[in-house]
Amino acid sequence: MWNYEKRLEYPIRIKQNNPQLAKVIITQYGGPNGELGASMRYLSQRFAMP
Repeated sequence: MWNYEKRLEYPIRIKQNNPQLAKVIITQYGGPNGELGASMRYLSQRFAMP
């Protein structure tokens, strides 16, 4: 039914790999101390309140 293509708005070229920076970015987005983890904690605390 749907055809989803993962394409960026503009092409990017990666000149050099930096695994340490990639790890930091991924941790900030989805790690336990990242923004997504904090928002899920706030959401669960909101529904736990009387």
